[in-house]
Amino acid sequence: MDKYICTVCGYIYDPQIGDLDSGIEPGTKFEEIPDEWVCPLCGVSKAEFERMK
Repeated sequence: MDKYICTVCGYIYDPQIGDLDSGIEPGTKFEEIPDEWVCPLCGVSKAEFERMK
């Protein structure tokens, strides 16, 4: 599963870890995260994330 990085603050979303504080369980692919989800560090939208190469 691909990791995604916030282009604003550098937070990395790792699907193997998820984002439990926001209710995103480990194993959740980035594409499966609700569009309302925001970066847990800086609060920008999911649209501001890019897939890491």
